[in-house]
Amino acid sequence: MLRRALLAAPALLLPGAGLAQAWPARPVRIVIPFPPGGLADQLARPLAARLQAVLGQPFLVENRAGAGGNIAADVVAKAAPDGHTWLLGSIGPLAANQFLFPAMPYDTRTAFAPVSLLVNTPKVVVVNPARPWRSLAEMLAAARERPGALRAGSAGNGSSLHLALEIMNRRAGVEITHVPYRGAAPAVTDLIAGTIDLMVDNLPNILPQIAGGQVRALAVATAERLPQIADVPTAAEAGLPGFVFGAWFGLAGPARTPAEIVQRLSAAVDDALREPEIGGRWREMGAIVVGGTPEAFAAFIAAQTAELEAVIRAANIRAE
Repeated sequence: MLRRALLAAPALLLPGAGLAQAWPARPVRIVIPFPPGGLADQLARPLAARLQAVLGQPFLVENRAGAGGNIAADVVAKAAPDGHTWLLGSIGPLAANQFLFPAMPYDTRTAFAPVSLLVNTPKVVVVNPARPWRSLAEMLAAARERPGALRAGSAGNGSSLHLALEIMNRRAGVEITHVPYRGAAPAVTDLIAGTIDLMVDNLPNILPQIAGGQVRALAVATAERLPQIADVPTAAEAGLPGFVFGAWFGLAGPARTPAEIVQRLSAAVDDALREPEIGGRWREMGAIVVGGTPEAFAAFIAAQTAELEAVIRAANIRAE
């Protein structure tokens, strides 16, 4: 109730709320680190339209792709902390890139004010249907018998698909060879063709191919089964406990953005995620809609950072 009050209550009702009530005073930018048309773009644009309707100023989506998301993140990190520039960031610029790149234009741990974890796109282990494995256990047994022989595609070195593969390797004690592509789409094409054996892909990306029988899903890297593919077991059910990992998107602003503004935006985002055209659509695509407080998102980023640092250093992963 307090979070909803931040959206609508008169300024005098809450100490310090006058600053939040005066915001936004002009158009607001949401900078995303990917080209138009991708998953982040599909999330950002309906969210921006909803926030504009609720908060009364234009919310403009700005695509600034490049350097694994660091270009967009740097724009936001160096923006004035007045609530008019935000980053729709992801696992790379908000957690992993600091360990993947030899130099960073900003300090990941101190550059941002987390607002909300928007959605988590769960990973699913998929194989070419001509391969003999009918379960995750069978596939991992084959990997143990022939270390390095199995080949897994990803969207590139340091991508969330690559990180998911290395986490699975680490948890299972296997060596599956990583084959980087320039994007997930060409990797999926080669998986269907049988050029590679498997992928650990984002469910929204691979769900149509699962439904069409072009790939076989062996397990989901989630704590619970997913309703979109309810017959596919979790990794724990399939014999690999602890393998829970997904790509994610979250909203953050420059460090030192006033807490009143951060809280007000977080409350507005929570309401937007309840809308069928935003949260409902993402659930249909296979994503887990999250929302929540800035504090919860900050704790999530810290936990992800610790896990990813260990995996990236152990596997000696470097960005392309």
